[in-house]
Amino acid sequence: MTTLEQFSLAGRVAVVTGGSKGLGKSMARGFAEAGAGVVLCSRSRDGAEAAAREVREGLEVPCLGLAADVTQATDVDGLVGAVLEHFGRIDVWVNNAGINIRHPIEAFPIDEFERIVAVNLRGAWLCCRAVAGVMKGQRRGSVINVASVLGTVGLAERTAYCSSKFGVVGLTRALALEWAPAGVRCNALCPGPFLTEINHALLSDPAKVQAVVGRTALQRWAELEEIRGPALFLASDASSYMTGAALVVDGGWSAG
Repeated sequence: MTTLEQFSLAGRVAVVTGGSKGLGKSMARGFAEAGAGVVLCSRSRDGAEAAAREVREGLEVPCLGLAADVTQATDVDGLVGAVLEHFGRIDVWVNNAGINIRHPIEAFPIDEFERIVAVNLRGAWLCCRAVAGVMKGQRRGSVINVASVLGTVGLAERTAYCSSKFGVVGLTRALALEWAPAGVRCNALCPGPFLTEINHALLSDPAKVQAVVGRTALQRWAELEEIRGPALFLASDASSYMTGAALVVDGGWSAG
C-alpha cells in the first residue's frame, strides 16, 4: 500500500453526527472526496438531506442524510440500524454533535449545564455504545470523538463545555483500551477556533475576536476545510497505529 493509498476511504462508510453544517459537513465532504459513502446525521431531516446533497456534489459516492437526536438512545439505535440497512457496514463514526453555552458558574442555569453534557458527552457515549458491536463484529473500525482544545485547557465561563469535552477525551481513552483487542480504534479530535456559523457572530466585535484568536500562535481563525486532513488521517489506515490519542488542531492555542 502506497502512502496515498493509506488515506483512501474507497468502499468504506462514514457516519458524521452534527453533520448538517460547520465542521461536521466539512469532514463529511473530506471523507466523500476520499471515496467513502457518507451518512450525515442531524436533528433535522431536511437539514441533513440538504447537507448530503451538497457534500456529494460533483462526486460519485453515495451520501445519505438522516435525522436523529444523539441524546436519545432509541434515536441512536435507530440511526445505526438505518445505516446498516442501507450500506451493510460502518467503518468510521464521528461524534461531532455538540453545543456551547457561556455563563459565569454562579449564573449558569442548571438545565443548560445538563443540556450541554447531554449532547456533548452523553450523546457521544450513546453513539459509541450503539456502534461498538458493529465494529467489533467487523474486527475493524475508527471512531473519532470530536472534543476541543477546551478538552485540554480551561477557559473562563465555559465550565459546562470544558467539563463535557474533558469527559469526551476520557471516554476516548477508556474505549481505546476496551476496543483494541477487537481491532477497533478510538481517537479524539480537538479543534481550536474554527470560523463556523456560530463564530461568525463574533466578527462584529474585535475585542471578542481577539479574545479567541489572540490565544493562538498563528493569530487567525481556522477555515472549515482545515479540519478535513486531520479527520481523514484519523479515519483512514494512515493512523492505523494510533488509538486513545487526542489530536489537537488549534493553531498553537495549547502550546502557550
